[in-house]
Order: sequence, then structure tokens, then C-alpha cells
Amino acid sequence: MSAPEAPKRQGTALAFAYVTTLFFAWGFATSLIDPLIAAVKRVFDLNNAEAFLTTFAWFIAYGLMSLPAAAVLGRLGYSRSIIGALVVMVAGCLIVPAATAADWYPGVLIALFVIASGVTLLQVAANPLVAELGSRKGASSRLNLSQAFNSLGTTVGPWLGSHVLLTGGVFAAGAVVTAATRTQSLRSIDMAFLGMGAFFAVVAFFIFTARKKINVAAPAATEAVSPLKALSSPWAIFGALAIFLYVGSEVAIGGMLTNFLESPDILNAPIETAGKMVALYWGGAMVGRFIGSWVLSRVSPGVVLACCTVAAAALCLLVSQIGGSTAAYAVLSIGLFNSIMFPTIFTLTLERSTAPTSATSGLLIFGIIGGALLPQVAARIADAAGALQPAFLVPMAGYVGLTVFAIACARTKAKAEVTTVASH
Repeated sequence: MSAPEAPKRQGTALAFAYVTTLFFAWGFATSLIDPLIAAVKRVFDLNNAEAFLTTFAWFIAYGLMSLPAAAVLGRLGYSRSIIGALVVMVAGCLIVPAATAADWYPGVLIALFVIASGVTLLQVAANPLVAELGSRKGASSRLNLSQAFNSLGTTVGPWLGSHVLLTGGVFAAGAVVTAATRTQSLRSIDMAFLGMGAFFAVVAFFIFTARKKINVAAPAATEAVSPLKALSSPWAIFGALAIFLYVGSEVAIGGMLTNFLESPDILNAPIETAGKMVALYWGGAMVGRFIGSWVLSRVSPGVVLACCTVAAAALCLLVSQIGGSTAAYAVLSIGLFNSIMFPTIFTLTLERSTAPTSATSGLLIFGIIGGALLPQVAARIADAAGALQPAFLVPMAGYVGLTVFAIACARTKAKAEVTTVASH
């Protein structure tokens, strides 16, 4: 290795480490929605569909803000876009206490939309940045490793969030919903979001100090192009649809889990215990991503993705048909198979899309709007049926669609491979 190459590789490794902290940050924020659903349902006396508006407010931001975020990325570059995203997330957290002080549930939804808008820009920038920080061949493995730390955030989030949001107040043993108990629970919501805002502020400062390393490691990875150019690539559109199905399925399951595990015909667990068990679902994704990072460096990503989507679909079908502890452990195990899906879909699409990277990334992040729409479908099915089990047919259908995407990827060469074959 020549002398100039060593510092360059070291700088790339450091930039990769800095950027990976962002994956933890937005994973923590996103998974906090799961115990929040159970909290607002009881505090504001909501049905399933109304409580699931929290996921709608969060994930609709991806649909509305992803293409503008791609334009911002193309204009500002990686480091400035990331810092700006974190500032927006802090501002959103500060809206929550104002909304709860007014006892106004729509205000909580507005706050969630603002935070998620920042997360959208964060994802549009960070996912392709990780793919750029190293060889193209190792992109899937590298992004899965970063996503493993995202899953660490999603594992910590429900456990810590349940401890803060689902204890005391209206959730205390034998408590009834009164003005006093509601106020106590509303203050718990404030505490959760103010703490999260402080965490985002620290991460923003950390990234600010590392901005030069990030700029050196990926100085010209963005393009000043219209994000609508992604619509010219069939693979970019196909990938966005796959992200739509994956996120919608994953979020629908995560959102139902606390109330599902609490129900008498499943585990009949106290609500705080049920909320903390959701960490096992996200923890499975964390373990799977660490394992997947190794597997994907040896096995075709399309094949691995197909195996995981088939397994997840089968488990959803099983959960929809049975009850008791078997259903509980089956649904929690889906997280293990979810693990490699998002980063693998992302890199498989980037490798096949003919559109610029920033435009393709923006369209892929747009697909996360599935987290707003599919959980609403599942919640309405649950309300109509009076039970949560039938709602698991919604994510089952999503995983079947993902299997089609995985098979198509396995049968289609990436752009680099096509170029190599053509040159020979």
C-alpha cells in the first residue's frame, strides 16, 4: 500500500464509523413509535386506527419529503445535509411538550411529522453514503453492518420507551383514567421526546466535528440533478415498491406487537412487559444484520433476500391462524428475517438503477411511505374483526411481493457486471 492510500483508507473507515452512529439514532427514534401507539391509545382514548395515526404521521413524511430531500442532498452534499436533518429532528422533539401541554393529540402527530422529515433527509444522505464508502462489491455487506447498528437503536428504543411511556399514570396497577393520571402520562411522553431531542443534538455536534473526514471520504458522490430523474429507471421504481412493501409490513407488525402480546388469548402479559418484549422483534433484526453482513459477503444478495421473504411470509400466515405463546414467539421471530431486507433492497436497486444515485436514493426513501399506509390497512382490518390476528395477512401479502422482487434481482445482473460482460 502506498503512503497516500493508507490515510485515505483510514479516513474512509473513520467516516464509515461516524455515519453508522446516524443509523442508531434514527432506529431509536423510529422504534419509539411502537410503545407510543399503546400510550396514546389509552391516554387519548383512541381506537386502533386512530392510535396508528402516529405511524401515519411519521411515515407519510417519507412520501412528502423524500424527493425534496434528494434535491437538498444534491445541492448541499452529505455532511451539511446530515447536520441540517438532525437540527430539524431536535426542533420536532421540542414541539411535543407544547402539544401535550395543550392536551392536543394532533399536535403530537405534527411533531412526529417534523421529526420524521429530518429522518427522511438523514436516510436519503446516509444510505448511499455508506454504499460509497468502500468497494461496490462490498456495498450490501457494508450497508447491512450499518443497518445492524440501526437495529441496535430499534432494540433499545422499545425497551427504554416502554419503561418511560407505559409505567405510572394511566398505566399504574389498578389506575383509572383521571385528569391526574392523564397528566402524569403526558409528562412521561414529554420526558421521552425531550431526552431524544438532547440525544439528536449531541449526535449533530459529533457529526459537525467529523464533517471534514466525511467530505474527504466521499467528496463528489452526489449530483445536482432533479430527483424526478429516478422515474426514468424501471429498477428505481421497482426498488421503491419493494421498500414500500417491506417497511409497511415491518411497521404494521411492530405497531401491533404490544397490544397483540398483551391480549388474553396470546400471552396475557402486563402492558409494560409486552412493550418491552417488542425489543426482541427488533433485536432479532439486529442479530440478523450482523450475521447477514457476513453471509452477504459470500452468498448472492438476491438469493438471501428471497429466503428471508419466504420465511417471513410463512410466519405471518402462521400467526394469523393460531394463538397462544406459539403465535407470540412466531411473530417475534419475524424480526430475524426482516434483518437484511432494507439494506439489501437498497443496494440491489442502486446497482441496477440507471438514474443518478441521489435521485434513486430519494425515490427509494419515498417508498418508506408504506409505513404510513399498510399499518392503517392492518389496523382497520383488526378493528373490523375485533382481533389482531387477521391483520397479519397484510404483512404476509407484502412479503410475497418482496419475494418476486428478490427473484427478479437474482436473475438480473448489476450494472457493473453487465459492463464487464459487454467489454469481453
